[in-house]
Amino acid sequence: MKYSEIDFEKYKKCLENSVQRNWYSQKEILDQLSGNWHILIYKDYEAVMPIHIYKKIGINFVHMPLFCQQLGIFSKTDDPKINNAFLYFLKKNYTVFLYLFNQDNTFSTALEKKKNYIIPISEYDILKRKKYFKGRKSTIKSSQHLTYKEIEFDEHTMLFFKNNFKGLAKDADWLKLKMYITFLLENKLLKLCGAFFNDELINLAVLVTDKNQFSLLCLVNDENYRTKNGASFLIDRILNLYIHERSLNFMGSNIRGIEVFFKSFGAELHEYGFIDNKFFKIFS
Repeated sequence: MKYSEIDFEKYKKCLENSVQRNWYSQKEILDQLSGNWHILIYKDYEAVMPIHIYKKIGINFVHMPLFCQQLGIFSKTDDPKINNAFLYFLKKNYTVFLYLFNQDNTFSTALEKKKNYIIPISEYDILKRKKYFKGRKSTIKSSQHLTYKEIEFDEHTMLFFKNNFKGLAKDADWLKLKMYITFLLENKLLKLCGAFFNDELINLAVLVTDKNQFSLLCLVNDENYRTKNGASFLIDRILNLYIHERSLNFMGSNIRGIEVFFKSFGAELHEYGFIDNKFFKIFS
C-alpha cells in the first residue's frame, strides 16, 4: 500500500496488538523521519511492514530513515512463515538498499545480524552490584566530582552538538536532526541529560522517552575532557534515577569499544536481522 492508500486506524490497531511493537513504526514517527513510506500488509492488516522509500538517481530504493534503528514486521504472533512471505515479497518487488527488521522477527533462513543492548527495568542497587563490570564501577567512582543536570534544548546545546557530534557531515543531516529534536520537544518525548565540569557541559545524553523505555538517540562527548569519565558518570546517574521505572535502550552498536561500554553497565544483547545490497553501497 502506498501512503495515500493506508487505513491508518487499522494500521495503528495492528501495531498496538503486536508482540513486536516499537517506537519507530508509529505513523507520527515515520512521518517525521521518512516522509515517504509504504506498508506491506498480510490479509486485512493482520500483519504489517512499513518501508521507507528513498529516491536517488531517479530510482526508488527501500532504505532506512536517518535516526531509525528498527522497523520490520508487526503482528499478534511472530510467525516465521508469514515473515518469510514478507521478506520474499520485499526482495521481489523493491530495490532494497538497506532494511532493518526488529529484534522480535524470526525467519526460517538466517539473516545477517546487528547488535543492540538494553537494560530492562531493574533495581539500581542490584544492577550496579551484580551486573556492572568492575572497571566501570571504578571509573564511575573516579568521576563523582562532576555534576549532573537535565537541561533545555537551546542554542548553547545545539552548538555543543555541532562541535562534538560525529557522523553528520551533511548540512541536510544536521537540519533533519534539528527538526527531529524539535518534533520530540514539541511532543514532550525528549530528555537531555548533561555532565558538567566546573559548570562546563562536557557530555550530553539525548534520550527519547516512550512510556516504559528511554532510548539513547546519541551520547555526545567533548574529547577535551575525555579523562573526566563523563560518559560513564552520565549513564550511571540516568540509571540511578530512572531504571526502576524505565528500561534503557542503548540503540546499538557493532563497534567493539561502544559495545563493551554498553555491556559494562549490565546491558543485555538483543540482535536483529537486516538485508542490504553491498553493490549499491559501493556506488552510493
